[in-house]
Amino acid sequence: MKPFKLIISGGGTGGHIYPALAIATGIKEHFAEASILFVGAKGKMEMEKVPKAGFPIEGLWISGFQRSLSIENLLFPVKLISSLWNAFRILKRFNPDMVVGTGGFASGPLLQVAQWLGLPTLIQEQNSYPGITNRILSKKVDRICVAYKGLEHFFPKSKIRLTGNPVRASLTQSYSSEKAKAFFGLDPKRKTLAVIGGSLGAKNINLLIYNELDFIEEQGLQILWQCGSLYYEIYKTVQSKAVVVRPFIYEMEQFYAAADFIISRAGAGSISELCCVGKPLLLIPSPNVTANHQYHNATALVNENAALLIEEEELDKKFKVQFSNLISDTGLQLKMKENLKALAKPEATQSIIKEIQQLL
Repeated sequence: MKPFKLIISGGGTGGHIYPALAIATGIKEHFAEASILFVGAKGKMEMEKVPKAGFPIEGLWISGFQRSLSIENLLFPVKLISSLWNAFRILKRFNPDMVVGTGGFASGPLLQVAQWLGLPTLIQEQNSYPGITNRILSKKVDRICVAYKGLEHFFPKSKIRLTGNPVRASLTQSYSSEKAKAFFGLDPKRKTLAVIGGSLGAKNINLLIYNELDFIEEQGLQILWQCGSLYYEIYKTVQSKAVVVRPFIYEMEQFYAAADFIISRAGAGSISELCCVGKPLLLIPSPNVTANHQYHNATALVNENAALLIEEEELDKKFKVQFSNLISDTGLQLKMKENLKALAKPEATQSIIKEIQQLL
């Protein structure tokens, strides 16, 4: 295949950035001569993460429309016009053969201009409930790669490809559970609850674990707890032989291998990884995300009998009962493992790259 140029736009959160980086990395592994440029939103985390991964990036002056009254909303039309104009300039200068969007503020104006210019475009939608931007773009986009069934309610059916969300390749390898527990200083023979609420942390998940430490240990479990960088100073004091608290865990392969049970948020990237890992799972979706994406993602797993779901407002009433059932019911645990693995798409990156090749 002759060398080609590709623009990838995605950012704002890790859920948009990491799939974009996985696609870019996969393309460079297969097509070393390909030229890839990222386009993000100025001031957002992609402007730091993408260059660290070795790819160039340009920023657009764009942000989301606030649902509450805000001065930012007065600037939104100006930002939108500015970002459309600068997207046009970037596209004309770089002259890509194709444009890929993985979501985030910048992908909307960039893909819109690419469509006006007649360039092939592809959307990678991570969530089970798409946002308004991707629903608008889907009318003229050439291909839509999705991670969940049933999205023909939102997108043209003929354009949809069920590829899954890209996950880090290392998650498909097997690791020793006992060695992973020892890696974190835990008892290699003891059942472990692994808790994760995102890189910065999740306030209400942290409060739950802190308040229920005695109850969890009474179930015979030790705890591996990523509390987030914002909360580490608060919770590091509860560390013991049976409770390991970390602000952030880079060795996620070891984290998942050490887990016998997992409590997690329900971001699209996390869900895709958790399906590949296949461990008994309790999801506590964040209520503070656009369009309540995490609740819809979690519900999609619950409908497949692959996870339990408790909303934050119901934790006080439901946690002890549901968690006790999960720990004691080996049949439920086995069913969850099987159903999660059935939903896993470890070859998602390769499937998306094949769709890109076809469009090129």
